[in-house]
Amino acid sequence: MNSTKLVNDNEESADLYAYAGFWMRFWAYLVDLIVIAGLRQLIVNPILGFLDQESADGIFSLPNILSAVVFYLYFVLLTKYFGQTLGKMIFGIKVIPLKEKRLSWQTVLFREWIGRYISASIFILYALVAFLPKKQGLHDYFADTTVIHENYVRKNITRKNAAVS
Repeated sequence: MNSTKLVNDNEESADLYAYAGFWMRFWAYLVDLIVIAGLRQLIVNPILGFLDQESADGIFSLPNILSAVVFYLYFVLLTKYFGQTLGKMIFGIKVIPLKEKRLSWQTVLFREWIGRYISASIFILYALVAFLPKKQGLHDYFADTTVIHENYVRKNITRKNAAVS
């Protein structure tokens, strides 16, 4: 029995997870917003300066569209390839799928694009993290993902594998 099987078998390994709660995720998100602000300064502002489009007139202005592209690409690409953003890395938390072995593009795009948009539109929905058993936000719930403390899982997988061997 390999570690992937142990992690993804929810019935046997539910006790292996330490789900990341609201405040841990909140602080990681704030770090991500700081990183995105820096990326915006490095990527978007030079483009806008070159095109002489520095003022934002309306929601569909070039500055707003480019900023949204940077925001969503940051979350989508880092979550897909690493399972975590820089903020999550700093706080030792990670997004995992509940019904798949690995995060698929479909799951990541839904979670980070559509689900995050819905949750951000009705901000109180982020509070679901505090009340749901697996500490899922609405975007996690619909995408069948959750956020866990990665060090806790590694430690317990090692113990469980040692017991199985």
